[in-house]
Amino acid sequence: MPLRGVNVRQANTAGGLGFLRYLGPKVASGAYKQDRYVPSKLSPDVDPFGHSPEIWPPRHLFSTKSGCQLSLFLHSFTVFFSSHIGFPSSRQTQSMAPKKTSKGAKSSSSSGGGSGALEPPKPFRVAPDSLKPFTSSLSKKHVYISHVDQKPASFKRKIFSVPILLNAFVFAMFLWRMWYIIPYYVELLSSSFLGYENSTTIRMADLTYRQFFMVAGRRTLTFLFDFLLAVFVWPWPIEFVFGRKHGSPVSWRTAVGFRDKEIYVRRSRSWDTQVYGVDIFSEKPQGNEARSILWGMVRNATSPMLLQEKTGYLTMNGDWDLDWKAMVKATALVDKKDIPLDAFRTLVLCHHDKFGWIAIDMNASGESAQEDERRRQVFAFRDALAAVGKENLFYRWIEVIQFETQQGGFTQERQLEVAQKIRDLFKENGVDFDEFWKEAVGSDPSVGI
Repeated sequence: MPLRGVNVRQANTAGGLGFLRYLGPKVASGAYKQDRYVPSKLSPDVDPFGHSPEIWPPRHLFSTKSGCQLSLFLHSFTVFFSSHIGFPSSRQTQSMAPKKTSKGAKSSSSSGGGSGALEPPKPFRVAPDSLKPFTSSLSKKHVYISHVDQKPASFKRKIFSVPILLNAFVFAMFLWRMWYIIPYYVELLSSSFLGYENSTTIRMADLTYRQFFMVAGRRTLTFLFDFLLAVFVWPWPIEFVFGRKHGSPVSWRTAVGFRDKEIYVRRSRSWDTQVYGVDIFSEKPQGNEARSILWGMVRNATSPMLLQEKTGYLTMNGDWDLDWKAMVKATALVDKKDIPLDAFRTLVLCHHDKFGWIAIDMNASGESAQEDERRRQVFAFRDALAAVGKENLFYRWIEVIQFETQQGGFTQERQLEVAQKIRDLFKENGVDFDEFWKEAVGSDPSVGI
């Protein structure tokens, strides 16, 4: 009997497990451990799903052809584990959504298209009231993205030590420069304005033109160098410790500390001027352009692979900056249990003149978003196993799925046996599969069991 309306045999025949057929022999031979995805060796090619090239795995593993195979594999893989072990499938997710009454559907359809709509069009939705304590502290001029970083606290501590050492070095060099140059400026001022003779005093009658221009040029370069230090370099350690407008990394770490699950909030940079004040739901050229810019920026910034492979501190770039005050605020609200932690998982917020704060439902953006989510869950599971020194279990897990699904006759009873076999495999290695999956991925492994 096909599981949840999906014929597993047909999925296998169509190449749904092509990714595992490719991966299994390499896992068994040990070759995959040498050429598997390494973040430092990234392909410059743009991936077939439209994500940024700097976060896409190597060409030989995820080419356009094998990428399509991975898509099919993840679909059949999702269906199997949604019923017996892991995360819910897209069908199940849709079935879990609350059903609209005929009255609600009628009002929605009658108001969804015109200017008098009560709700923004999909994938936008009005931000829930539970987020008001958080959105009340945000600027309406910016777009915000939050996500939960589940990297180990020890890893985040190492990452944060880099800017600490860098800013400490800059601060020390600046103090040394002040100690070295301030006496020179004191003598220069006393000679120029008070008339005292010292080592900085020059007499034109005693200098040739060449000597004069050399002295003037040297002093000009000194003034310029110190000016650049004071204007562009000195603010680095100051903002790092005492940032006022949007907070500072030090104030954030002081308030939050280092946690295994941390909330990161990014704020849009100058590109948001093309979106702010424009009705993104308008069908006019200006509205279409603003909506396209917003969607492109948000999609690149919320790519599951980007969020999975980079710790939150490294998600800053030319388009997004971290909002330290918002991160402290969000963490405080979660600690007080005013807002659940899950509310900040890949949350996108922007302000609209009519609807107020609206969120973008990234799960409603089509099949690619579902594929991205499945891919994120698989890699999250792999990274969690690697963090506890059990990465070999990930590859044995793949081997079991590959072997069992190639045997044929993959009935519902057989699927239950495979699910139990995987649980036993993890139990033999001291890992409770259900609890570990829930902790690493965030979905409920008991769904469908």
